[in-house]
Amino acid sequence: MDTSTLFLFVPACFALNMAPGPNNLLSINNAARYGFRSSYIGGMGRIIAFIGMLTLASAGLAVILQTSEIVFYAIKLIGAAYLIFLAVNLWRAPVTSIAEAPMSVQRSRFELAKQEFFVAAGNPKAILIFTAFLPQFVNPRLPAAGQFTLLGAMFLLLEFVAIGLYSYMGLHMQRLLSKPQAKRIFNRGCATLLASAGVGLLLARRAPSGG
Repeated sequence: MDTSTLFLFVPACFALNMAPGPNNLLSINNAARYGFRSSYIGGMGRIIAFIGMLTLASAGLAVILQTSEIVFYAIKLIGAAYLIFLAVNLWRAPVTSIAEAPMSVQRSRFELAKQEFFVAAGNPKAILIFTAFLPQFVNPRLPAAGQFTLLGAMFLLLEFVAIGLYSYMGLHMQRLLSKPQAKRIFNRGCATLLASAGVGLLLARRAPSGG
């Protein structure tokens, strides 16, 4: 893989990593409620999901999602239902002081990681991104496995950066959320966006297969 290809890949990939979405929204919300470290550690849940998706994509198993409507829509329904479930819980969450959050940090980090994992794993569009986006930068004249591994590793590295940036944004919102009313508005705003993402996932169409 030549350097010019990497120069094209990195900015395009980072734009994809930084695009607002359910996982990045969770990073903001979790950092505001539990702090930067808990939010960042929680973000590792999505990294695990993405590693699984990259493995499936490199093995060619993503073809199942492209050809089987039943599998695609089953995953989509589960993912949308989970987003809506998170939205309802966040909407109804008790408005406590931010200062009280660290008391549950040790338990919350594991819970946040599970949330990030299931939100990422419940979106079939994510694995289709790996099968449609990454291959564009693979040189067909060279062995594909090594190139795909390199591109996947760079994607994950940039995703770490994105998690940190979104968590940092959420951390600085703690000052704005010191009052219960402000926190209630923030929680319900995030809940609305998560529910919207869930509805959007339900309405999303399966990518057309080639042919």
